[in-house]
Amino acid sequence: MTPGGPTPEPVDPAVYRLAMGRFASGVAVVTARLRGHDVALTVDTLTSVSLDPVLLLVSLHPEARVLEAVEDGSPLGISVLTSRQRWVAEWLGEVGRPLHDQLGRVPHHHGPATGTALVDDALATFECRTVDVREAGDHHLVLGEVVALEARPTDNGALVHYRGRLGELR
Repeated sequence: MTPGGPTPEPVDPAVYRLAMGRFASGVAVVTARLRGHDVALTVDTLTSVSLDPVLLLVSLHPEARVLEAVEDGSPLGISVLTSRQRWVAEWLGEVGRPLHDQLGRVPHHHGPATGTALVDDALATFECRTVDVREAGDHHLVLGEVVALEARPTDNGALVHYRGRLGELR
């Protein structure tokens, strides 16, 4: 029993998902290197954590190849997508992509600090070393220390995720 009232009913995960869908978020690609191959995944759960040291957090599904790579010690790359890169988000968000050559059709380069893959022409890119990985419910939280970044000027809008759909923010 909670103070001052009855115990609340458990939260329905479907209603929770619907409610969280009302929170607009940016869309990014997370990359790492697994057994000699670049692996990548579209995410909308990128969060700034700290300025001193500079830390960010990303939430990954436990079956994600990127998570496996990070747990094997790979650096993490993050590319914040423009509205013109919707196709990249869709391709790298597709379940069952092949392990090999996931970035073959995506223009990319390897970061100077860590060598991790970064999407060309992204709004911003981050190269990180992993500080911690924690299980959190049905996902894992990856805490990364930013060791290099780029935020280039652009006229492109941001790709956003809202109510289960991709859209544009100018």
